Amino acid sequence: MEQTYFRKGFGLRREIESDLATDYHSRLVDRIRAAGYTLQVEDLTFRLAKEFGFCYGVDRAVEYAYESRRKFPDRRIFLVGEIIHNPHVNEKLESMGIVILRPGDDGRFDFGNVTAEDVVLIPAFGLRVADFALLRDLGCVLVDTTCGSVLNVWKRVERYARDGFTAVVHGKHFHEETKATASQVTKHDEGRYLVVRDMAEAEVLCGFIAGDVSLGRLQELFGHKVSDGFDFERDLQRVGIANQTTMLASESLAIAQRIGEVLGARYGREQVDEHFRTFDTICSATQERQDAILELIEEPIDAMLVIGGYNSSNTNHLAKICAKKVTTYHIADASCIDRNSGAIRFKPVDGQEEIERPGWLSGARILGITAGASTPNNKIGEAIERILTSVGLAIPEE
Repeated sequence: MEQTYFRKGFGLRREIESDLATDYHSRLVDRIRAAGYTLQVEDLTFRLAKEFGFCYGVDRAVEYAYESRRKFPDRRIFLVGEIIHNPHVNEKLESMGIVILRPGDDGRFDFGNVTAEDVVLIPAFGLRVADFALLRDLGCVLVDTTCGSVLNVWKRVERYARDGFTAVVHGKHFHEETKATASQVTKHDEGRYLVVRDMAEAEVLCGFIAGDVSLGRLQELFGHKVSDGFDFERDLQRVGIANQTTMLASESLAIAQRIGEVLGARYGREQVDEHFRTFDTICSATQERQDAILELIEEPIDAMLVIGGYNSSNTNHLAKICAKKVTTYHIADASCIDRNSGAIRFKPVDGQEEIERPGWLSGARILGITAGASTPNNKIGEAIERILTSVGLAIPEE
């Protein structure tokens, strides 16, 4: 019988290495890293964060997609949603004949066109339990690129459900990873979840637990972000904390601490373990990139450039961290920098739409750069090249 489930690739790394290098690597970025993360061109200095760009999980997911195309050259290959939140990478996969299945208005996927003869890629974010079961029943080949850090969170969430604790997930309820994580509770009949976006929402939740916020207010805020049949009175007595791995690490930890304090106050510190659980499920790559940017903005920086998809959670959080200290421009791609006029198109922190700003480099002599975990190095290198071209400078020869 043909094997239909793969989580460790196909051992074709050597065969696809040159393709990956061509599509995603940057000699310029390698050079800057080797030079102490600094590039100086006349009076303009670029400082690169010490951790940036593709993390291990993203690198692995992209590699497995390339391996799948090489392994199954004559089969249709579908990808459930975006493999990562980077437009360049997803467009490249589509150019290789991989069909991206987009969710409908209800956020669900239609697998009606998938047959047992097809190959389906599960993205780095993972897949909801029900969708995974449906695809397994179809009998198609599944290539699972779910990130290991995400899997660690899933184990915690499932354990909460098994032990009768409601999983309170710090994340964005519409995000693919959070949907997949929350769905892990459905492996147990009494499993429950609630998704909290930020500290402001956590305070409302805490207010209800403490008896200071009405049931109506809680239903209004969280009614669309809980499991079916959720009972706010019953299901918030025993709580376990988890998180979308790309959220702001400091906020995840603060939310856990706050909820633990309120449950301790309500039930007594000696009984708190019966009502509250938490584990550090922060992704190490997310933490490392956030730590690196905190270190970088302690140096003299005139402006920060953050490169990555606008729908990338970890990239948005990097931009938010930077913006607290220095003027920050979050761009989706190197193409956001006009090499002729020098104008930049960027998404303001907490904004929804791109805006354009000419003369953004005026007076800036030290430019900090970082990139989200789904941004390939070549897009970082291209951005630097475009900036230099826009001010009439060239990369010095090695």
